[in-house]
Amino acid sequence: MSGTPGPVQRRLGEALFARVAGPEGRVNRARFAAPGPRWFDADRPIRRVQGDAAMFVGGLRALLLQSLHPRAMIAVAEHSDYRGDPWGRLQRTSTFLAATAFGTAADAQEAVDRVRRVHRYVTGTDRDGVPYRADDPHLLLWVHVAETDSFLRCHQRYGSRPLDAAGCDGYVADAARIAEALGVPDPPRTRAELSSVLDGYRPELRATPEAREAARFLVWNPPLPLLARGPYALLAATAIAELPAWARRSLGLPRPNAVESVLWPPLGRGVVGTVRWAMAARR
Repeated sequence: MSGTPGPVQRRLGEALFARVAGPEGRVNRARFAAPGPRWFDADRPIRRVQGDAAMFVGGLRALLLQSLHPRAMIAVAEHSDYRGDPWGRLQRTSTFLAATAFGTAADAQEAVDRVRRVHRYVTGTDRDGVPYRADDPHLLLWVHVAETDSFLRCHQRYGSRPLDAAGCDGYVADAARIAEALGVPDPPRTRAELSSVLDGYRPELRATPEAREAARFLVWNPPLPLLARGPYALLAATAIAELPAWARRSLGLPRPNAVESVLWPPLGRGVVGTVRWAMAARR
């Protein structure tokens, strides 16, 4: 769609931007657009993927998938206020993603340094009595690969300009640049390496009570006004459909039947397209 945004498009775009970017969204957006050296040039795959509305689906899939590592999930449950302040958590995450992918090198480094400072204080013991810490390279790698796989997979399905094979490898390599800055040693740099690392974590993954509680909150009890619940339900169903079957079963999420398996991709493209249309009013 082209032309001057109409009032409905503008209102919806403003509402979405406010929810995702938070009260500092306008200031951050202007700062990240300032001239200066960057970690990623304008033509890099990470900017195409993370600038697309398919991230709304990819982000939700990533949260559900990440919850299946018991130590990663207990760290979130014990140290994150995701139930009391879910929008604040979303806004901090989206700001980090924007700063590292689109901001200047100084913005990106500042965002990474902030996360690393927070991680130093996130420690505890899981249900099995095993100590954990958020800056554990093994846990950092899990969070990274689950996120990278989710963002890329959903972009390829619902993005406006899917990447070719070289672009997919380029995206994984771009994401590795950020992962290394966060303290991940030797992250995967190709899609094949990414798949191999994900497979390697499979024996460690299971749905704890905390993971199931987080899934219920994200899927069925989001803090949204009544009018937004219908579109969000479509978004959530789309993210669930992109999870591996074993992950859906573990979290107790509904498995699409034969008819739904056919319907969800076009419905998902519809809801992502609507988000894309609304956010275009912000450009």
